[in-house]
Amino acid sequence: MNYLEIIGTAIGVVYLILEYRASAWLWVASIAMPAIYLAVYYQAGLYADFGISVYYIIASVYGLVCWLRGRSDDGVDVPVTHAPRSVYAPLTAVFVAAFVVIGLILSRFTDSTVPWADAFTTALSIVAMWMLARKYLEQWLVWIAADVACSVLYACKDLWFTSALYLAYAVIAVIGYRKWKQLMN
Repeated sequence: MNYLEIIGTAIGVVYLILEYRASAWLWVASIAMPAIYLAVYYQAGLYADFGISVYYIIASVYGLVCWLRGRSDDGVDVPVTHAPRSVYAPLTAVFVAAFVVIGLILSRFTDSTVPWADAFTTALSIVAMWMLARKYLEQWLVWIAADVACSVLYACKDLWFTSALYLAYAVIAVIGYRKWKQLMN
């Protein structure tokens, strides 16, 4: 039994609750969880997920700054908004480029048994994390796709706690989408 995986999963549950509530505290959990998962993913040979954990830590610091800096003087949080249409093409380009580059690196330079699946989930997560930092409603839709794909990938790698966590993420993402949509109104 991998105790780090269990601890990371527990922090992930806390993260889910905080993200659902659109609480700025989600960023603290979003720094702690990937720090723990660095070891879990490395041991499992999920090198892109290892790399995305480094990205998550950096992006979480960015998200925390965005959310705290965006607060008004009276402490009101950054509002949830729709992603502007102008970001869709660049985000799609980032996804495609990240997917191809990560997939090629993993397939040519590592012993990964799932290079393209790992690259796919990582590229989706890169886009979703940036959208979350900007507090765009549509980030939930990208997370749904990433979470379902991750759940399947982790089950294939016998990371059952993590697979269950990402399945829960997918369910919560559907609920979170509805909740954030209400927050917009």
